[in-house]
Amino acid sequence: MKKPSRHASFSYSLYELLSSMRFAIGLLTIIAIASVIGTVLKQNEPYPNYAFEFGQFWFVAFDWLGLYDVYHSAWFLTILAFLVISTSLCILRNGPGFIKDMKAFREKATDSSLAAMQHSEEFEAANASPEQLQGYLAAKGFRLRQHRRDDGTLVLAAKKGAANKLGYFFAHIAMVVICLGGLLDGNLPLKLGELFGRVVAETRDLPQSQIPEQSRLSTRNLSFRGNVTVAENKSADVVFLNSGNGYLVQELPFIVTLKKFHVDYYSNGMPKLFASDIVVTDKATGKETPATVRVNHPLIVDGVAIYQASFGDGGSPLNFKAWNLASPEMPPAPITGVSLSSQPLRANGHQYSLEFGEFRQFNIENMERSKAEGAKSLSERMHDAREVKRDKNLKNVGPSITFKLRDEQGQAREYHHYMSPIEQDGASYLIAGMRKTVSEPFQYLRLPLDDEMKIDTFMRLRAALKNQALYDEIARRSTAKAMQGSAISPAMRQQFEESVKWILARFGEGGFSALEQFLDQRVPADKRQAVAQTYIKILQGAVVDVMAVANERAGAKPLTQDGRHYRFLLDSLVAASSLNDYGVPVFLQLDGFTQVQASGLQMTRSPGKTLVYLGSLMLVIGIVLMFYIREVRLWIRLGNGRVRLAMTSNRHNRDLDEDFRRHRDAIQQLVRGA
Repeated sequence: MKKPSRHASFSYSLYELLSSMRFAIGLLTIIAIASVIGTVLKQNEPYPNYAFEFGQFWFVAFDWLGLYDVYHSAWFLTILAFLVISTSLCILRNGPGFIKDMKAFREKATDSSLAAMQHSEEFEAANASPEQLQGYLAAKGFRLRQHRRDDGTLVLAAKKGAANKLGYFFAHIAMVVICLGGLLDGNLPLKLGELFGRVVAETRDLPQSQIPEQSRLSTRNLSFRGNVTVAENKSADVVFLNSGNGYLVQELPFIVTLKKFHVDYYSNGMPKLFASDIVVTDKATGKETPATVRVNHPLIVDGVAIYQASFGDGGSPLNFKAWNLASPEMPPAPITGVSLSSQPLRANGHQYSLEFGEFRQFNIENMERSKAEGAKSLSERMHDAREVKRDKNLKNVGPSITFKLRDEQGQAREYHHYMSPIEQDGASYLIAGMRKTVSEPFQYLRLPLDDEMKIDTFMRLRAALKNQALYDEIARRSTAKAMQGSAISPAMRQQFEESVKWILARFGEGGFSALEQFLDQRVPADKRQAVAQTYIKILQGAVVDVMAVANERAGAKPLTQDGRHYRFLLDSLVAASSLNDYGVPVFLQLDGFTQVQASGLQMTRSPGKTLVYLGSLMLVIGIVLMFYIREVRLWIRLGNGRVRLAMTSNRHNRDLDEDFRRHRDAIQQLVRGA
């Protein structure tokens, strides 16, 4: 059997290498798509967040595909491992032949092979000087080697741009290095531990000290990325890592203590700069390392990078005024609490659990009007008459607190209360939001503020609206104003007073919804609009007297009779109606706070990051070598008064045609001049 030529063997090796490259590119395309998904879809979130966002069907589908933790999924790591093994074997198998061909000059090429090249030409040159030709080739950047044949002819074999072939090596090695980095950061040993049951995610809500060993990761763990929130003058020595529908506890080789958190704001309240003064204490030696961590300026200790990721509430002491909605005549009671904690609350003989969420000192929002559920139809007609264009400018609306009130049956409603007055349409309000489930948006109600920017006047009015003992006096005053200057019988006057008292009683019991329910049940559909307008007019007139009676009984200053204060009364009717759907018999008004800051730190051990950077650099170098360096080989055969010039390249293009013509003309002139 005829042995294949060196050139044929190299061509086959190159074909095999390129075929391997095409397959690798296919796998890399899958990895690229997965990386896009991992960038768009937030990774390692608690599973309930995904279930809420995508619904049960897509949640299960995405979970099966491993999209919630793409970079640590089994199929992603399998592809990386396969690329490392297959590409390494390809390099080991074809590398020696590749290198041998790079070093070869092919000076023993036959006349037939030279003549068969596309760029080949023979011409007469009886006085050709090998020394001159060698000097010309060297001047053009060629490295060359000469070979004297048995028939006396001389072959000058030259080449340049051999570094082009290094591009293939760099590209292949780069893939291996990048995939190795991905395997390191993908924490393959941890995944194997989970596969064989040595590591099990904890699903119970346990104190950190009670979490079992099988759910704890030692400080020797190869790679991890987790967040921890540390309040001022507090410490942390572990981070919690989300793992499927549970979590793992990652031990840190040090203790992080937050001494002081710094934050600067723009004029509108948006955060501009924030940083943390921390002290890192080594667990083994006790060595303390003070440092300031800023955004994009991490601190690296024992191979763990500490990044400034976020900031928030660290458990701030709070002061409230508790307004008893079931007994509105009672003055507000002071209540204290701490954000991010829970405490019991007893109101009107019932026990509640008060669960505080995060306190926020600054809220940058575009406040839009939100009508509380229940303030419908009648109230909307009143409210829409005063509707004006909303302000779309973002602004800081001041401190807020979220909390839940959970009853004895375990049912809870969530609330979002603002502390500072918020101006809308030229009037000031205290904004409070409520929702029954986390899947619902907050429904906001607006409690109108009096001249002293307090809700005391509104609460006094609401108490009077619910106090039936005041209805006779209110009805008498309202009837006197309505009948002033009219000659009507005592019976008509008595009937009007009864109507006023009836409307006040209905409204006091259930707000506009109660009146609307009566209309739907007792009034024919074709007459409801007219009757509703009558009720609204009577209520709008009576509310002035309700306020006057309430102020007299409290010894407060009478309300000035003008448009601004009348609007306050109309807003109070809407707010009083909406409070019927508030859900619990106590309204907690945020009255003061002492802010305690907390810093969100991200702890990352990423040994593969350096390899990924190195591999990316090698890939760029490989691409540059492959696409911007052209390998050119040139042969000159001298003998029998003739010269054969042949030229080839790894890329055939117009530049090669022009280069061949230029070398041919120069060599012809050189040998003829000799």
